[in-house]
Amino acid sequence: MSFDEMRVLVTGGGTGIGKACAESLAERGALVTICGRTLEKLEKAVDEIRSLHKVEVAHVVCDVTNEESVKECFLKASDSSGKLGGVVANAGGAIGLGLYENLDSDQYLDTLKLNVLGTMHCVKHSLPYFKKNGGGSFVGMSSIASTLTHPFFGGYTVSKAGIETMMKNAADEYGKFGIRFNSIRPGFIATEMMDVIPRDSEIYKSYLENIPLGKVGTPEDVAAMAQFLLGADSRWVTGQTFTVDGGHSLRAGPDYSEFFSD
Repeated sequence: MSFDEMRVLVTGGGTGIGKACAESLAERGALVTICGRTLEKLEKAVDEIRSLHKVEVAHVVCDVTNEESVKECFLKASDSSGKLGGVVANAGGAIGLGLYENLDSDQYLDTLKLNVLGTMHCVKHSLPYFKKNGGGSFVGMSSIASTLTHPFFGGYTVSKAGIETMMKNAADEYGKFGIRFNSIRPGFIATEMMDVIPRDSEIYKSYLENIPLGKVGTPEDVAAMAQFLLGADSRWVTGQTFTVDGGHSLRAGPDYSEFFSD
């Protein structure tokens, strides 16, 4: 699939799924800008992609929870042309885990701010560019935790469900402009964020036991879905959520009980 100089912004593009999305799209001709909060990670990702594929990827330091930062990021990603064809809103995370009775309210709100508000900022500031472009595709990054019970995950589960609902509402509101909104629901993906789980732990074992395909996914598995949703082959697809989890959602969520107790 060729993207023929389509301008795409990937948030949280310095590592993991975001980096894989940027790499896949740039390799196929997209003009990709990655953003994130840490300059060093962005520079490292750009250098690695350039070295492997001989393509250029732009980078911008941006905090998606800060609306002015997001507004400036979109301005740079669109370049002087003012055009933007796609967004992968990958930036997100979990701040504070545990039993509900022990959760810190500020950390809970910080998780919602990062995942829900951060995605909303990107939706809001992508729209003027998509309208100018005559359409566009926006991909929100959810998680199987949005629907499959993940005890102790606090605000993360709620925030990911919120992203899916946001994509549906935005798809309904802006379909008349040719703008599409979809979300991806990854399962356990082997990223830096998940490296904190020891491969010989009961937690890791609980993941594998509940994945029918018997192994964890890679960032490239998610990037392939993002590529489809941004490309012309999905031109009649909007307001949907696509699960990329090796079948994990058919069974049960992970067991983190060794870390938390009543």
